[in-house]
Amino acid sequence: MQTKIFNTSIHDLSKASELIKSGGTLAFPTETVYGLGADATNKLAVAKIFQAKGRPSFNPLIIHCFSIEQIQTFAMWSSEAQTVADKFWPGPLTMVLPLLPNSQISSLALAGLQTVAVRMPNHSVAQSILQLANTPIAAPSANPSGAVSATKAEHVISRLNGKIEGIISGYSSKIGLESTIISFLPEPSILRFGAIDETDISELLGLDLKKKRKDEKISAPGQLSSHYAPKGSIRLNSKVFKKNEVSLGFGEILCDLNLSREANLAEAAANLFDYLHRLDEMGAEKIAVSPIPEEGIGIAINDRLRRAAAPK
Repeated sequence: MQTKIFNTSIHDLSKASELIKSGGTLAFPTETVYGLGADATNKLAVAKIFQAKGRPSFNPLIIHCFSIEQIQTFAMWSSEAQTVADKFWPGPLTMVLPLLPNSQISSLALAGLQTVAVRMPNHSVAQSILQLANTPIAAPSANPSGAVSATKAEHVISRLNGKIEGIISGYSSKIGLESTIISFLPEPSILRFGAIDETDISELLGLDLKKKRKDEKISAPGQLSSHYAPKGSIRLNSKVFKKNEVSLGFGEILCDLNLSREANLAEAAANLFDYLHRLDEMGAEKIAVSPIPEEGIGIAINDRLRRAAAPK
């Protein structure tokens, strides 16, 4: 398969959207990470995503839309969902909602569940593709399943070139972490930490959000125990680096790569996946990571690092 590289001109975005409409797969930038998109109503197109990523079929996909009205054609909308959307959409937040009967969304994209994860991205290119294609787009992160998420077109090209039909180049993902995921079933709970802090959502809804239990079945992306992993093994919370390790630091520390020398958590989040890619490029077999504060977006960073360090 030959992968076509598109730029962000109106002409190329129109061509890229035609690729989606014709049942192809397209990697495109969002504010979180690069997504690998296909028409969510086309089961053969969705199957191409799983094939390209080598993704477990029990892990559902996030459905990206350009409007709430579009979401309401296949998901049950609630006053709580509206409250959250008014505050955080478009943006890095995914909501898990009940599926409407006779929904046109592919059951493969839903992993056979009666719920659907939906998001409205806050990125001009993603919004253009969604509007031009005029269909819900299923889009997990544009990387092989379990590998480091892509935040630049180069990351996608290095891992998926020849496996997907198209890639939009020219942009980097600003946030660099996947979206926060909240479920309203049966009560509001956090399924995945991300750029939006759980306390902000709790304050908005006026309640304490429940955390997903470890024994609960997978109901949204990013819940596999081993995920976002580079090729080398990872040792977390490393205050002292060993000679045979490549070091990934945080703050004022001597190291091979530093997520943020100024100890800025937002900067660290934006750099995380890019630096994990660099570690792969360096051939790092053993990786030591400095402690990251367990606060704000640092909670999401540590979540990704723990999954990256989990046994493969």
